[in-house]
Amino acid sequence: MKLLGISRITPGLATVNDIQREVVPDGKGFLHSLYTSLKPDYPKFFKMDLHCKLGFLATELLLEGTEGRFEPREDRAVVAFTHNGCLQNDLEFNAGCKAENYFPSPALFVYTLPNIVTGEICIRNRYKGDSSCFVLPNPDREKIQECLECVFQDPVTTSALCTWVDYKSEEDYEAYAFLIENK
Repeated sequence: MKLLGISRITPGLATVNDIQREVVPDGKGFLHSLYTSLKPDYPKFFKMDLHCKLGFLATELLLEGTEGRFEPREDRAVVAFTHNGCLQNDLEFNAGCKAENYFPSPALFVYTLPNIVTGEICIRNRYKGDSSCFVLPNPDREKIQECLECVFQDPVTTSALCTWVDYKSEEDYEAYAFLIENK
């Protein structure tokens, strides 16, 4: 397997292949500012939960300017890894259930499954290969490599877009997106 590129997002920092991306604050939070700087023109972004936004942005950062990016591909898999998934939304929904006037927002469940991020990446980039999401306690290289070896057992799959996305709060999140080619 050959690593073709990697992006990383943490609070206040976005990098591609260890080169920092300049993000101009817009007063609406770092992820919104990053979205604005990338200009992806993807309105569904605003319906996503923060876990999904984070994975989506890590992918946008990595693939920005890639030649032939939006041509349909059946040979690229999308594999996501997470620890907390959409737990933050579940906690917010639960808090809404305990409120005095008991009216939890149904909007919290618009995009709230950990695997939604793989679907959005596939839709955005027109990938039609395998997609999957795995929950791990941490970004374990050996486990990730095992999963990728299984993905590459499919003779059609020549590359994989992988993400590690873990969103705990506005001050505590991390995402990586990396592109692997089967060589």
